[in-house]
Amino acid sequence: MKPEKLTFFRFMLTQKINELLDEAEKTVSEMTNEKVNFPDPTDRASLESDRNFELRIRDRERKLIAKMQEAIKRIDDGTFGICESCGGPISEKRLTARPVTTLCIDCKTKQEKIEKLKGE
Repeated sequence: MKPEKLTFFRFMLTQKINELLDEAEKTVSEMTNEKVNFPDPTDRASLESDRNFELRIRDRERKLIAKMQEAIKRIDDGTFGICESCGGPISEKRLTARPVTTLCIDCKTKQEKIEKLKGE
């Protein structure tokens, strides 16, 4: 892959990581600074439900950040854009849509078919 494309992907990944970290910081700040006392149990339950939902989202984002950091390491070691299954190139179109991917579209399709068969 051309160096300018790798620079583009590194920038894109870094920007997204920073956005996600900012959102996580806002969530922590809001949850620690919020001094709400709901005498009504229904209101309290609703708040707790909202917080749990928010924390689940942040946990998924934390996992995505780890995948993005791994993608940046692959850029550094020269393996970004190379399918870990067949060793072929991963299309730029696929990498643009999902820069953390490690499989080309053909290998990912095969993997999903196998998973579907196991699930039946």
